[in-house]
Amino acid sequence: MKNAILVLNGGSSSLKFAVFQERGDLHLLARGGVSSIGHRPRLNVAPTAFSPEVDESLGNGPIDIATAFNAIASFLADYGLLRQICKVGHRIVHGGQEFARATLLDARTLDALHGLEPLAPTHQAVNLEIVELAGQLLPDAKQVGCFDTAFHAARPELAKIYALPHEMSEQGIVSYGFHGLSYAHIAARLRDRYGAGAGGRTIVAHLGSGASLCATQAGVSHATTMGFSTLDGLVMSTRCGSIDPGVLLHLLKDRKLSSDELSTLLYERSGLLGVSGISGDMQTLLASSEPAAAGAVDLFVYRIGREIGSLAAALGGLDTLVFTAGIGEHAPQIRQRICGSAAWLGVAIDDGLNRGGEELVILPNSRVDVLVIPANEERAVATELISFDNSLINPVAAGRD
Repeated sequence: MKNAILVLNGGSSSLKFAVFQERGDLHLLARGGVSSIGHRPRLNVAPTAFSPEVDESLGNGPIDIATAFNAIASFLADYGLLRQICKVGHRIVHGGQEFARATLLDARTLDALHGLEPLAPTHQAVNLEIVELAGQLLPDAKQVGCFDTAFHAARPELAKIYALPHEMSEQGIVSYGFHGLSYAHIAARLRDRYGAGAGGRTIVAHLGSGASLCATQAGVSHATTMGFSTLDGLVMSTRCGSIDPGVLLHLLKDRKLSSDELSTLLYERSGLLGVSGISGDMQTLLASSEPAAAGAVDLFVYRIGREIGSLAAALGGLDTLVFTAGIGEHAPQIRQRICGSAAWLGVAIDDGLNRGGEELVILPNSRVDVLVIPANEERAVATELISFDNSLINPVAAGRD
């Protein structure tokens, strides 16, 4: 019986996957991915009751996304999981103004999503190539897209618009926000912990190669640091984050950069890599004794601390602070420094708990709960697929959302 969901989550340098079985709830059958696609790629699969642990090299040079996909497909076939799949859920970074919930990926939808590639050049084309590959591998499976921008669609209008002529906003030049599937998973975890209030006035720090913060109230997005594109907001691995638009005009008009050169600069040569001149990898920078590495880390922490203040103002205070994603989960010294910058909000964390892998890492006198929760965008996608199927079964109820 085919009752398994395959989730595919393509990033700029990785392809993650998970397989869940629907038995009233979601049961994980397998989870893993191909990492470091551009440099010494590896296939890693976590052990479960249905699949073994895998850690194997896929070569010493870069591979394309199709090769990474084929490695995952071979693993799923070898362990009998491929034939169980009836639905494929895809994380797609940009849904634009049109797609604010899980959507069947038919020809019309795919054409519209291709049109959004300039707004997420390092992700959107990859996401859509994975949809094509999955359709070829599993032609009878339902292909459904879930969008990183969708979680932020409910934000107040003031949190979306720029101070540009109104007709430009009408044309879609607005703040969309990203990492929404990660934030949706955290909101679900907070509801499990706190009930419907989901931690109250919360700031979630999704800190990985791409990084952003999201302010939520009762699990609903109110403000976020990324905007029209994935360049905005925090300092990232190779992306610049917020920058004075005058700098961009200067680079185009006075330095005579082409649009392609400017795009490469902002997406691939800036951020931690650009400031340090060493690496965009946080662990590499933390291990380095070079002053430039320390300077890049200092800037990363400073900008996060400043944005936490801005989002706390938007919320009218702070009840809960959550760290997630690669740096957020695995760099306790970064969490310590960020929390130190937020001490004025009542944040106080316990160094032992912070370094010991606990979920709640606060001192008894902290006025803010500080949590470390692993990212799980794949489960968020699978959950959306179930909601998508339920909406097809009960379209009247779906229309009341």
